[in-house]
Amino acid sequence: MTYSSDTLANLRAALAPHGLFLRGVLHFDGDGPEMAAGKMARTVVLIGNIGGSLWPTFSQWLEFEGTGLAHPLDAWSERVIRPLAAPGEAWFPSEKPWKPFQQWAMRAEGLQSSPLGILIHPVHGLWHGYRGAIGFAERIGEATVTFDRHPCDHCPDKPCLAACPAGAITDAGFGYAACRGFLASDDGQASCMTGGCLSRAACPVGAEHRYASEQLRFHMEALSL
Repeated sequence: MTYSSDTLANLRAALAPHGLFLRGVLHFDGDGPEMAAGKMARTVVLIGNIGGSLWPTFSQWLEFEGTGLAHPLDAWSERVIRPLAAPGEAWFPSEKPWKPFQQWAMRAEGLQSSPLGILIHPVHGLWHGYRGAIGFAERIGEATVTFDRHPCDHCPDKPCLAACPAGAITDAGFGYAACRGFLASDDGQASCMTGGCLSRAACPVGAEHRYASEQLRFHMEALSL
């Protein structure tokens, strides 16, 4: 697909049927990520989901085409985004060499990390994700207007800390080993694995964007692998 001056509008329209959105636009002046043939990207467009926006399309694909794949969401993301990248270049969080997706997201929207290690959005809370990015050698569109308010700084009670039954969420950071150990236990299977991470659900920010139970189970099963 070749884009005109309406590149971002066309890309937004092509992504919409899949439940994906443009999540940020970053501009670079000589310090952008390297593209094929030695070019440097002047624009990076982040693509991702808001709440459960991708689930209807992805879950249908998973049922009929993605059965048996080790990382079906990564495969689906590439299948959707890569054909839309030309004349740019598609990149994915699951693909080497790793691109700094979290840094890009923090720069594009001013997001910061939550105690769970997930970037928290002031509107969508913890219920969003980045599924890919497209780099362009040209400067395209206007850079995203960033937020300057970190929700966790205005949350005195921090219910996410107390809600974790494994004690994996602390001010010091996220204890991945403690989380995985709990998920493997009977209590973990009956709680977080069934209904999603209790700490994530306890966060009051963006609660209306919370994933449906089927999507929560999918992500928890992926985490426990």
